[in-house]
Amino acid sequence: MLEIKPIFHALCRSKVGAILLLIQIAITTAIVSNAAFIIQDRVAFLNQETGYPEQDLFMFNVMTFGKDIDLSQQFELDEAMLRALPGVVNAAQSSSIPLSGSGSASSFNLKPAPQESKSIRSSYIFIDEHGLDTYGVKLIAGRNFTEDEVTITNSPTERTTNVTVVTQALLDELFPEGDGLGKTIYFGDLPLTIIGVADHMKSPWLKDSHPNNVALIPYIQGKTYAQFAVRTKHGQRAAVMKQIETAMLNNYNKRVINNINGLDQLKDEYVAADKLMMRMLIVLITILVLVTALGIFGLTLFNISKRTKQIGTRRALGARKSAIINYFLVENAMICCVGLLLGIIAALLLGQLLMQHFSIAALPPSYIAGTAIMVFVMSLLAVFGPAKRAANISPSIATRTI
Repeated sequence: MLEIKPIFHALCRSKVGAILLLIQIAITTAIVSNAAFIIQDRVAFLNQETGYPEQDLFMFNVMTFGKDIDLSQQFELDEAMLRALPGVVNAAQSSSIPLSGSGSASSFNLKPAPQESKSIRSSYIFIDEHGLDTYGVKLIAGRNFTEDEVTITNSPTERTTNVTVVTQALLDELFPEGDGLGKTIYFGDLPLTIIGVADHMKSPWLKDSHPNNVALIPYIQGKTYAQFAVRTKHGQRAAVMKQIETAMLNNYNKRVINNINGLDQLKDEYVAADKLMMRMLIVLITILVLVTALGIFGLTLFNISKRTKQIGTRRALGARKSAIINYFLVENAMICCVGLLLGIIAALLLGQLLMQHFSIAALPPSYIAGTAIMVFVMSLLAVFGPAKRAANISPSIATRTI
């Protein structure tokens, strides 16, 4: 028999320890279930497909201080030189670098500003006809830019280009009917005809609300600060990166070449805070579970020391060891069930708060159920050792007058 009634009366006589324990179980259930969901969400975020061959791509910055050159022409010479380097697949000047956390975004509309029309926010990258191949992104419809369609200028106001290549995600948002290829969209008041649709590629911001929306615009402006993207053959990136500064300075020496980084390194820097948060949550979960297990273990040992004579008397009256073990298991299960009930309610409330204030998705019931089962099993395992020790108490010693 489970002897629930006498166990309940025993707990009522010593309720402080039981109340503290069930509160601890409730807090552990609430925090662990939400933390586990956040960890899973961060893992999915960190492992998402970006659409780029990250291990083969690297980027670098160019700061030009010389005044004796035409910047746009010099950058064309630089691109040609980079493409000729052994191990390089392609290279291009790029106004923004994907996955870096830094770039440009704007609204793309179906009518020119200031007319009201459907408007979708998207990142955009000014790049030439080598851009798609440099980033290793494939076209799934339409065509790439031609050399004649690329505007190359030193003037920030000259934008004569009238075509664009967009990602499938952006096209679907602008034209949900699926007939967007060949249509015209507006970048402010600049009309751009969609001539191609790119496969999956991420914007500079993985944490953006529309990270898959990217528009490539064939426009290169000569500026004193520029960024270049280079794709190498697999396994040759490190060797090529070592040559870049020397090669660029040999092409023109009145400038500074810095921040030569792989795309995967830039991504790691961008998501460093997410990785740190995930590790901290893992440590928090581990500590909470251990503290709860130790609390159950300690409470059971305390109860055994208080009930030594009672246990010995039961053993002398013929109680089996299994009955003693079952007694403490049931006692712990009763405390745990109340704690889990409170913990489930607290987990739901905490999940609602996180969803409201930190834009986290609603906590799935499966995480609460999984955490409750884990805590319940852990509590039974934590109490089993002390309960087995209690069952081994000798009746003669336990009932001896002290």
